[in-house]
Amino acid sequence: MNCAESEILLHALIDGELDAGHSRDVEAHVAVCSACAGKLEAFRAMRAAMAKADLKQPAPARLRSRIEASLPSPSTRVAAPRKFFQLSRRMFFGGFAAGTALSAAIAASLVVTVFRNDHEQTIAGEVVSAHIRSLQPGHLMDVETSDQHTVKPWFDGKLDVAPPVIDLTAQGFTLLGGRLDYIDGEPAAAIVYRHDKHIINLFVARRLGAAHADARTETIQGYNVRYWSEQGLDFWAVSDVEADALDRFGQSIAAALGPRPAS
Repeated sequence: MNCAESEILLHALIDGELDAGHSRDVEAHVAVCSACAGKLEAFRAMRAAMAKADLKQPAPARLRSRIEASLPSPSTRVAAPRKFFQLSRRMFFGGFAAGTALSAAIAASLVVTVFRNDHEQTIAGEVVSAHIRSLQPGHLMDVETSDQHTVKPWFDGKLDVAPPVIDLTAQGFTLLGGRLDYIDGEPAAAIVYRHDKHIINLFVARRLGAAHADARTETIQGYNVRYWSEQGLDFWAVSDVEADALDRFGQSIAAALGPRPAS
């Protein structure tokens, strides 16, 4: 790990957002790099100072007085009609049950949405970290060849899926090779392409969190990430190439896989 990679992950280390492997890598680098160790100490000091600072601003007393003055006095409150409270037990518990069911359904949908978003963000961070690691000398490829018929069978027996390896030379994306990587603790195929001077890592596996038929593109830690799901596989493309070029790359992959089955 070099200083540029370490600096990206320092804040995540302090916030406890790194997995054990990445934490170990950052801590090992900080142990031998005085510059990064100084930055880490400065970040921790700033965090501690902000935690100790009294940043709460109490509401002024006149605000309480204004709120109390706006409330009606007990003598002016209008009594509710007696018949309002004359509800049958069946009506009360029926309405309560319906309201509870509706609240539970809404809460469940929110939990599922938050969980999916959190999981996607976790996977996005993992693939970006894997992309950064791959750029270190000797980490980019396990099999180095532009022959798709050599790269594809290399993954046999290493994964529970057969990742598509597509020659996109005519579209301006040169196949360089592939490697076995790990995303969120699960093995994934990493198929490596080059566009101009930019490296593109295409991660392919099942259950990588890209549960979207329509592709999405985001920018994470300065890298563009495009992810989508197709034919039972999740695809994550990561590069520092321009977003429109990464979109063209993803579209070329999707086009080569063929039309999607009609729903």
